[in-house]
Parts: sequence; C-alpha cells; structure tokens
Amino acid sequence: MARLVTFDEGRVGRIEGDEIAVLDAPTMREYFERAGAGETGEHVPLEGARLRPPIVPKKFFHTAGNFREHEEESKQVGWAHKIAPWIVFFQNTDALIGQNDAVIYPEHLTDELDYELELAVVIGKAGKWFGPEEAMDYVAGYVIFNDITARDIQRREMESGVFSFCKAIDTFCPLGPWIVTPDEIPDPHNLAMELRVNGEPRQVSHSSRMSVTIPEILSHYSALGYSAGDVVSTGTVSGVAGFSPDAASLYLKPGDVMECEIEKIGVLRNPVVSWEEEHGEPAPPRVRW
Repeated sequence: MARLVTFDEGRVGRIEGDEIAVLDAPTMREYFERAGAGETGEHVPLEGARLRPPIVPKKFFHTAGNFREHEEESKQVGWAHKIAPWIVFFQNTDALIGQNDAVIYPEHLTDELDYELELAVVIGKAGKWFGPEEAMDYVAGYVIFNDITARDIQRREMESGVFSFCKAIDTFCPLGPWIVTPDEIPDPHNLAMELRVNGEPRQVSHSSRMSVTIPEILSHYSALGYSAGDVVSTGTVSGVAGFSPDAASLYLKPGDVMECEIEKIGVLRNPVVSWEEEHGEPAPPRVRW
C-alpha cells in the first residue's frame, strides 16, 4: 500500500505515482478503525496538495532516552534526573503540524528552541496486554516525527523529573509527510536517519541504535491500551542542540528550515517563523514558565 496521506481539508488518500488516490474514509484514524477503505475513484495531483499531519491519534505515546547515544549526550548538561529508556509521556495532539507547516517560535516562553528527529510507529488496531512476539501485528506503518523542545522550560521541568509542557506548545509536533506501510519497511531497525538545519547535518544516526526494540516498546506500553491510529515515538538520536557544548549557536531561530529524513520514508520539512510573522503582532510579554 506504500504511502498514506491526509491532505488539503483533511481528505485521506494513497499516493500513486504523482497522484493521490482518494480513499473513502473521513479521517485517517477512521481508516484504521475500519481496517481500511476503498478508493472513491477520484485522483488529485500530489503536486500542489497541502499535506497535513497524516494522522491525529487518540493517544500519542512519547518514548524518551531510548537511543543510547542520546542518553549519553544528555549527561553533558547535568539534568536533575537522568534520561533513560522506558520514560513515557503523552503529547498534546493539538500541537500537530504537517509537511511545510511552520513551527512558530514563542519568544515569550523560550530562548532555547531545539529539534529532535524520531521514527514513529502508527498502531493499526486496538489492543492491550500483548507481548513482544505479537507486537508487530499491531503496526500499521511508520512516520517521521520532529519532537520540538524548549530546552530552558525542559530544564526547569526536569527538577521534578517530569517534562511535558516543553514539548507540547502549539506547532511543536511536526509529523509526516505520510505513513509508510510495513510492507515497504520490512525492518524498521535498519533505517538511516538524518536531521538538517538549513542544509547542515545536525543529527546523523541509524534506527539500529535503539536500546530497546520497537516490539519491546509496543509491548511495554500495551498495558495502557492502544486504539487504532495511535502513534508511538521511539526516541531521538544524538546531535540535538541543547546537549552540545556550543548549544547557543545551534538553537533554532526564525528563518531556519529543518529537514528530517528517514530512509524508506522520505523528508519532513518545516520552517521556523517568528511569533510576529505568524500572528501579525509582537509576542506577548516574556514570562518565565
């Protein structure tokens, strides 16, 4: 089936060459809830279509600290609590944006806007309490996720060992550009990963470097119960700005363009814009969250 998209005003389709074959489902989540849908017979050009977040899940499970290299680099900044595998929290799905949508820099909240390239898994059917040996039966596809993070807010949140607000601000959840079905990716642990800012590689890694595998992650979280269309991230790789000795020069700023690339999926592209450029007025007064 290859690539599934949500486009324009929320229509659902499958990419066929340079066209989108429109599917008979009102949303991508309902497409999975129904275990698929037929084509309407309508085809629209891919070029010119606005690609939305491919799915708006009922639950978006975050995994933190899963890549050993990212766990190691996090030790350079002296968090109050360590980042290690099995940290899980939920994303604010209202923060989702799609291909070429802008990340809006909230200058009144943060001075340290960072990027995090991640491979995410789309759950294809409801389920709970299953083991790793069953987990891949629940996978409907894979998608690129950029876990935008306000590091100064995260640093304060980490004093309590919990972080969520720093990653859940409006537009901080780029997802896309489409969902690639498992028949196109027989081994999700064998994918090259790279994030670029203005064409410069910042994060270069490989999905084989996870501390725990996708079946283990999905099984572990299954105690919380999955719905069809839920999304599970697998953690970011090394190379984030905030854990670099030269962090200040690497943080995102208005005018930057991020490109997240994962082998066999594609490239998720998002520019960064100022609050004033997006809203037509200066940012609200600065607050210390």
